[in-house]
Amino acid sequence: MARKKHKNAIGRLAVLLGRLAVAALMLPLLVLLIANQIIRISSDGYLYDDLLFVPHNPVGLVLGTSHRVQGGGPNPYFHKRMEAAARLYHEGKVNYLIASGDNQTQWYNEPEQMRRELVRLGVPDSIIHLDFAGLRTFDSVIRCHRIYGQTSFTIISQRFHNQRAVYIARQYGLEAVAFNAGDADQGNHPSLVVREWFAKANVFLDMLLNRQPGELGEQVPIGE
Repeated sequence: MARKKHKNAIGRLAVLLGRLAVAALMLPLLVLLIANQIIRISSDGYLYDDLLFVPHNPVGLVLGTSHRVQGGGPNPYFHKRMEAAARLYHEGKVNYLIASGDNQTQWYNEPEQMRRELVRLGVPDSIIHLDFAGLRTFDSVIRCHRIYGQTSFTIISQRFHNQRAVYIARQYGLEAVAFNAGDADQGNHPSLVVREWFAKANVFLDMLLNRQPGELGEQVPIGE
């Protein structure tokens, strides 16, 4: 009888441990799901697909990415963002553009590549400002306010990226909207989808820890 009770106790413990293991696996997934849904729902009313309905703002913030994919070919996300930014300027929806991206080494310069492509698309070089310290989306958005003095601006990237950027801006009291650049086939970029899910969740960690942009500096007036 004692041996039977011992076996039953071990069985109950095994079941309990199994349930705890499942809960430990499910909790992070639940957090990811909730974080992503909050950002998607909260930002939805500020994203525009139709250029006709995009409100005018003095400045458009173009979020950076590499102009080449890992294999060396052209990055469709980059080119579609530049095309969207050029359209906003040519249609009078923005007067100036901030090309914000990564420039951590002399061999990798997102803002300069963005400038070159925008100029090729007919955007005057004189209205383009290069933000070399846009290492993350968070940095680009906050620097648009703190360095370039903008409280109302238009963000340019793909929808999945704009959701996060607009949410960040709105949480910091900035009147940001976004124009959705054309998307690439995400079926060919599964790593990007996974990365974005975690990036959205990380937004809440940034706010919880009151993180600040990696680099600030002197203010740069625009349009003066």
